[in-house]
Amino acid sequence: MQLPHQLSPKPRNSFSLLVNLIRIFSFLCIIYLFLTLFLLHSSKFVSFSSSENVFPPTTIEHVVFGIASNQDSWSKGKDYVKLWWRPDKMRGCVFHEKMPPNTPFQNDSDSLPPMCISEDTARFRYTYRGGPRSSVRIARVVSETVSLNHSNVRWFVFGDDDTVFFPENLVKTLSKYDHELWHYIGTNSEVLTQNKLFSFDMAFGGAGFAISYPLARVLASVFDSCLERYPHIYGSDGRVHACIAELGIGMAHEPGFHQMDIRGNVFGLLAAHPNTPVVSLHNLDQTDPIFPNMTTTEALEHLLHAAKVDPHRLLQQTVCYDRWFSWTFSVSWGYAVQVFGNHVFLPDVLRAQQTFEPWRRGNPLAEAFNFDTRDHHPDPCRRPTVFFFDRADFGRDGRIKSSYRRLIIENCTFDNFSPKKLEEIRVLSNKLELGIKQLQAPRRHCCDVLPSSAGKVMDIGIRECREDELINMHP
Repeated sequence: MQLPHQLSPKPRNSFSLLVNLIRIFSFLCIIYLFLTLFLLHSSKFVSFSSSENVFPPTTIEHVVFGIASNQDSWSKGKDYVKLWWRPDKMRGCVFHEKMPPNTPFQNDSDSLPPMCISEDTARFRYTYRGGPRSSVRIARVVSETVSLNHSNVRWFVFGDDDTVFFPENLVKTLSKYDHELWHYIGTNSEVLTQNKLFSFDMAFGGAGFAISYPLARVLASVFDSCLERYPHIYGSDGRVHACIAELGIGMAHEPGFHQMDIRGNVFGLLAAHPNTPVVSLHNLDQTDPIFPNMTTTEALEHLLHAAKVDPHRLLQQTVCYDRWFSWTFSVSWGYAVQVFGNHVFLPDVLRAQQTFEPWRRGNPLAEAFNFDTRDHHPDPCRRPTVFFFDRADFGRDGRIKSSYRRLIIENCTFDNFSPKKLEEIRVLSNKLELGIKQLQAPRRHCCDVLPSSAGKVMDIGIRECREDELINMHP
């Protein structure tokens, strides 16, 4: 009779065991859920991080150039191309309508791009009255460059034979963009009427422009059909813009490209360069040599010497003030230093002096520019004293020492408190290595007037500005 009493607790033990199993199972499910969510979050983070680092940095080897030329312009154009072309590193072609007669091209083959002969474009209509029919052929340089089928290409870059590129700065500028996306990068004209006539969203071909590989590949496949719809457009760059617009893409404006639709003395434009790397210069046959007492080619070679030392800092404008003499210094590194004999507000110093002439005259809009300008004083004795770049080298401490000298001496009277008593400006700086974030959110550097023992020499040091530092006149 005791057996039933001994067996009676068994159902309660089974129920307790079942409850414990349910609790354990629920606990494991919660842990599993948390682990799953954590792994999903981590995988997304890793995927995002790896997407940024899956490609090595963009280099000049990832770029293919398409240069438009013809037998009339090549005799001069090849001298410009020689300045920046690097045969051991660069790929691309110079496109001609036919083989130039009696050309020394073969003798220069070690320092110039290969020559390509453009395909026949007689089947395409051209109806712009008085315009150059060759613009159809030049427009097709885009599709014909893509059809060269180079491997490992990220960017196609196009320009004229008188477009001077700065390769390190070109690559650095392109590195801001994801080359796997569709990008059309360039700039418009400096002149309001040029943009109004053609388009504010068109990358002007003389300044050069870049197209990412995936966009260029699609563009090349549809380009001929676009050409048939736009026989009335004046130039080659207008046809490229029209077809890219049909693909739904607009221009990414990069002010380091320079169409330079101006004439005469371009000093004011270069000395007030935007706070971004200089990528290209164009129309140099229509302007004075950028350095005094030199030919155009010699002046460009001189500028490129500075570019070899510190390409990212080239033409970057830095402004500082001297309290003792109440002078204002504007350093356009590798090009010129201007010394104003008084304190000038920073926004006024950053405006380009209008030393140049408009591309065309005839109405007020023809002389309207797309950037800030200020008058160039008619009296040379009341202009800032200008010191032009002389040389730049690395010192033993690793800093760069650049020197600027007066090359134009005005017949002016002055006292010991005038900057015209100076003969040389020496500038100390560290090599500028721009990262992606600095390119995306650039900040102008600061400078200091350093103690100097020589009365005819002034020393300036360039450095990064402190977090809350203002570039302003001393109180």
